[in-house]
Amino acid sequence: MLNFLIRNLQSNDGTQEKGDRMAVTNLATADEYNSYIKSPDLTVIHFYAPWADQCTQMNEVLEEMTKVAEYKGVRFGKIAAEDVPEISLAFNISAVPTVLLIRNSKVLDRVDGANPSVLAQKLKHQLTAKDSVPIDIPKPKENIEIRLKRLINQAPCMLFMKGNPATPRCGFSRTIVSILDSYKADYQTFDILQDNDVREGLKKFSNWPTYPQLYLNGELVGGLDIIKEMSEAGELEDMLPKKASVDERIQEVINKGKIVIIMKGTKTNPKCVYTEQIMEIFDSLNIDYETFDILTDEELRIALKSYADWPTYPQVYINGDFVGGFETIKDLNDSRELIYTFNIES
Repeated sequence: MLNFLIRNLQSNDGTQEKGDRMAVTNLATADEYNSYIKSPDLTVIHFYAPWADQCTQMNEVLEEMTKVAEYKGVRFGKIAAEDVPEISLAFNISAVPTVLLIRNSKVLDRVDGANPSVLAQKLKHQLTAKDSVPIDIPKPKENIEIRLKRLINQAPCMLFMKGNPATPRCGFSRTIVSILDSYKADYQTFDILQDNDVREGLKKFSNWPTYPQLYLNGELVGGLDIIKEMSEAGELEDMLPKKASVDERIQEVINKGKIVIIMKGTKTNPKCVYTEQIMEIFDSLNIDYETFDILTDEELRIALKSYADWPTYPQVYINGDFVGGFETIKDLNDSRELIYTFNIES
């Protein structure tokens, strides 16, 4: 079907003059994406993955569409979904290929999967419609107070900061991370820049207006000034939980449950399209699994790559044994081997 449509577009008599042709624009960052979709012109964005054959074919379809006179004035762009997880999550991109039709930053329609004929129909509708009504992008909301309590108690020592320990996004966050690391503290972090609900909600919940914020056993300790004072007074070190050795910590993480996904983000806030798809596979099979946010621990993020001899995340472990990443789990699921090979009972 894809090749047929490409041939059909190539044979269209109404191709644009060479000088009018607009190539598909490659968007590499969230800022480029947000700037590109502000246009009042109808804009088509393809969320793709370079490893997926259907995405490659859809990119070819878009390239051919740029040559067709019927689509003159339509702007075509493409963006690698995994490179901009914040955008993919915000626009509910859970699989690739997905194509959005946008005008003035508003999503007018979408095409999920490799459906070029549907894309052509929806483009025609938007080009001829007198009024374009944006579609709703569903975003299920959890009660914010329940969510904040769960996040605060996610680990005995929780740091809410700007950025993560590997790349702090403000000087105060960088300093408090340095203090905690100097004591070899065992802590997890949450990047408040990635979630405005948490960012604003936690200020009111804890009656503390700034970040970073440090919590021990679910109770607010304070911000950087208080942590520095406690450190200088010799009061902080004994209060902090200490990290075990790297090997011990790896074993603890990969044996959290029968199935463990080492991932970017959390179950409720995944920050990687491939992680979302792995979770969807296990959810569809009614299989329980645990997760670990690798962005909260730079030491483990590096160590687990060597331990598994696997350079990327997510990583999936079953019964403490490394299985693979997204493609491995997808292949096992597609071949119906996932449950039987690893003796997982659904």
